[in-house]
Amino acid sequence: MEMLDIKKQMMGRRKFLKNTLIIPFFGSLASVLNTSSVYSANSINRVAAHKIKISLNAFSFNKQLSDGTINLFDLLDFCAEIGFDALDTTAYYFPNYPNTPNDNYIYALKRKAFLLGLEISGTGVRNDFSNPDKDKRRADINLIKDWIICASKLGAPVIRIFSGKEIPKGYNWEQIFDWMIDDIKECVEFGRNHGVLVAVQNHNEYLKTSDDIHKLISLVNSDWFGLTLDIGSLRMGDPYEEIQKVAKYALSWQIKEHVYYNNEKVETDYGRIINIAKQAGYRGYLPLETLVRENTEDRVKQLFKNFSLALNAN
Repeated sequence: MEMLDIKKQMMGRRKFLKNTLIIPFFGSLASVLNTSSVYSANSINRVAAHKIKISLNAFSFNKQLSDGTINLFDLLDFCAEIGFDALDTTAYYFPNYPNTPNDNYIYALKRKAFLLGLEISGTGVRNDFSNPDKDKRRADINLIKDWIICASKLGAPVIRIFSGKEIPKGYNWEQIFDWMIDDIKECVEFGRNHGVLVAVQNHNEYLKTSDDIHKLISLVNSDWFGLTLDIGSLRMGDPYEEIQKVAKYALSWQIKEHVYYNNEKVETDYGRIINIAKQAGYRGYLPLETLVRENTEDRVKQLFKNFSLALNAN
């Protein structure tokens, strides 16, 4: 009888533990599956405090990568040597761009990054959705789709695109905006189906202000769409105020050495940028980019040192 009582107690305890474990698990699972309760197209609601890591944007070595002096494999070695956490592998520097590379190249790059303890923080293409030529915009949509597939294979979680270069003669901002929304929505839906986020970079072209960015992101209205926040391309008014207004949309960043007060170039206060990212609860990479083409290695090393010191101080 005592043995039966012990068995009953053990069974009862197991049942209790099973029930108490299952309830919170399914509660958390429901919250994960119901992504609309966690994420909003108007901003990215992060459920934990900020966490910032440092990436290198490959465009910093544009000259060397373009002329073949170095390649992306070399750049991974450089990132590991300096202490970066990741590399943003801009698509222009892959073989045969705008065509995507073969799988052997993609997987070899992915393997090397892993063995070096690096992440591929993203990639990006150049497109122009302000072009009134539908066929050219269709070609850009197909370009983005091809590179979304490449990003998925590479393990890059986000692809950077552009809005458009300029307002063509005979059209106004609103006309362009209408077709731009449709084009971007198609790309974002394709990205969703392949597990790749799409982030538009504000590049002081079609998108010039925080209001422009807010309008675009709100109307695309997708959990798979956000912003690559280019701090050097918000050039009207106080750049830090403009950056702060759109930091909530950031899926990635472009940290540059200069910002602009009413188009006047001044050195970036990295501490202020880091604080803005932290206040927004940003969790992810802050890719660094230099636009200076001389002594690039030394320039990037100094940029990494300065930014790291600011990050540690904040």
